[in-house]
Order: sequence, then C-alpha cells, then structure tokens
Amino acid sequence: MTARPEFYRYHNGTKAVLPFATDEYDSRIAGLRARMEDLGVTAAVFTSMHNVAYYSGFLYCAFGRPYGLVVTQDDCVTISAGIDAGQPWRRSFCDNITYTDWARDNYWRAIASVVGEGAVLGVEGDHLTLVQREKLEDFLSPAVTLDLSEATMQQRMRKSAAEIALIRAGAAVADVGGYAIRDAIRPGIREIDVAMAGRDAMELEIAKRFPHAEYRDTWVWFQSGLNTDGAHNPVTARALERGDILSLNTFPMISGYYTALERTLFVQEVDAASLRIWEANVAAHEYGMSLLKPGVSCAAVTEQINTFFAERDLLQYRTFGYGHSFGVLSHYYGREAGLELREDIDTVLEPGMVISMEPMLTIADGEPGAGGYREHDILVITEDGAENITGYPFGPDFNVVG
Repeated sequence: MTARPEFYRYHNGTKAVLPFATDEYDSRIAGLRARMEDLGVTAAVFTSMHNVAYYSGFLYCAFGRPYGLVVTQDDCVTISAGIDAGQPWRRSFCDNITYTDWARDNYWRAIASVVGEGAVLGVEGDHLTLVQREKLEDFLSPAVTLDLSEATMQQRMRKSAAEIALIRAGAAVADVGGYAIRDAIRPGIREIDVAMAGRDAMELEIAKRFPHAEYRDTWVWFQSGLNTDGAHNPVTARALERGDILSLNTFPMISGYYTALERTLFVQEVDAASLRIWEANVAAHEYGMSLLKPGVSCAAVTEQINTFFAERDLLQYRTFGYGHSFGVLSHYYGREAGLELREDIDTVLEPGMVISMEPMLTIADGEPGAGGYREHDILVITEDGAENITGYPFGPDFNVVG
C-alpha cells in the first residue's frame, strides 16, 4: 500500500490577482524580518487570520482546522488544510504547504519542515491556544518562544499608500450601502429586509470595483427601537414604526479589509427629547473629528470628548471608546487595540494611520429620548490633520426618513 504523505505542495493552476501587488507584500515581509532580527527571532509562526492575511494575502476559513504562516529569513510559507486544495496557494503571494488529515498533527509536521527544531521562535501570544502551544513545544522544541503580537500590530497600524487606497474604496462602498438602506426605510418593513438591501448593494459594488477579489463576509447591522442600545446588536425581524430611532451600520469586506458607516436615523419624525440627544452626539462627533491630527495621543482626544459630554451632563450615557483603527480586521478577527480612542491608550497619532470617530450615547428604555445614538466616520491621518473619507451625511437634516 502506498504511504500517504503527511504534507505536500499542491500548486494547482496559476496565482490569483491578490488585493495588493507583490512589492507590497515584499515590503511587509521585509519590515517583519527587520523586527524579527531586532528581537533575535529566527522563525515566526503566525496562526491568526489577520496576520496570515496581512503578510501573505491568504484569508483562511478555519472551520475547526488550524492554518498558519511560517516566516524565516529565507522562507515565507502558508500552511493550509487539504480540504482547500490549491486555493490557498493561488491566494498566497508566497509558497504554500498543504497538510493532510491522515494522521493527527500533520499541521505541526508541515510547520516543522520549514522551522526545524531549536529556533528562537516568534508566535502570537494573543492567539495561540494552550493546546496548540503544547503541540508547538512538542514538534518544534524551540530554544526560546517570544510574543510578536505587539510588534505585528504596530506594523499593521501604519498603513501603506496601497492600503489607504483600498480602505478609501471600502468607505465609498459603505456609503453605497447606506444610501440603499435609507431608500428602503419605511413603516412596516422589517429590520432584516432593510439589512439585506444594504448588503446586496454593497456586494454588487464590491464586485464592480474589484472584479478579481473574493466575495465574502460583507454584512449589515440595522437596528430599530430598543435594539439600537448596543453597537453590535444582531438584526431582527422587528417591523419599523413611525418615530422609531434607527441605527444604520454597513460593513463591506474587501479581501479581509473592513470598513464601516454608522448613522442614527428616525422613521418619519423625531421627538424633542430624542432630537436633543441626537444633536448633542452629532456635535461631539464633529468636535471629535476636529481633534484628530498627528502628534495627539488617543488618550488626549478621549479626555477632550469626555469633557465635552460632561459639560452637557451626558458622559454617563457613553458606552465604549470613541474610535478604532482600520485594516485587516472583521467582527471575528484582527483588532488593532493599540490604536483606539480610549483613556488607557497613549498611542500618538501619525500620518498614515486610519481611525474612526464614533461617539455613542445610550439612553435606557422608558427614559425620554430612549435608544442608542451613534455616528461613525473614517479618517486618514495626514501630515497636518485628517482627511474624512466617509461621504454619507450625518444628522437630522438628512436622516429623518421614510
């Protein structure tokens, strides 16, 4: 009987058109290798969707199987399961090894074929599970294991011109979804129906702008009434009613890159108490955007917006930070926690960073003005300020609809 391989190379077909040119990936790997050299790391094993995608172009679908990327000073290899056949190789700018499931832990045998034993090994401490850490020790016997999650996050936080161009296109797609949602709103329609209108419009727009991309994961959170109280509340089948507060949230995904548009709206009319809260949050949004510029820390921006709300006796209704970074992330991978507008983040804004401004106030059910109010724009930090790349209007003049 022919022995079944533990792993092999299945380079089927020709390489796909990736989100970025080869020189963009070469530059990322060169930057990573420089960081590895500074830390004395001889090999890195990445296991997260965001870092595998960032450095290779391949966004994996785990479905309970492990995936990875191995980088040394000479090699760059994605590690994928046999169920995906040649697709991971086609969508990796680099080499690829396919592991088989004929025997348990062939994934680690494939990694060991590149890394060997006794390496000074870099890993993602914020992603590697306890179980996989034990297997890493068994199969690779590293001399030392170092956490690269902070170093890689710092690299991802600073966007290239090519990344900013993709994010800019994503923001435009999010606007398309926003307008489609606005057009769909009317009393009696369900949240889910409105959400589907926005999602479909965005997916068609992505396909038009990026004919060689892979299409997956674009979504909408569209909430009404009580369901607006949380930023990440799921869509329901609730039917809209006149006077409802609404939260529009469009999220186009382009090759692993997330962008967003978020707006407060009302169905046909807005009462006086709600209008007061809404206008205050809009004012905070405009003020917050004016604070985003190079040389200012995330904590300093946060404190100034806190003061703005406190002076209006509204700070107690704030529910989370005022903004976050953009890039290779989604609702299930990739947060760049070092670039968030919170009191405990001292990162200083630099040209090339991309960050949102998104103040939110939540008024409890039964209180005047009840509901969640949130506006969200994406800004690119420039040499002397910030460029707002979101186009859909915010505020009562445009968003009392239906």
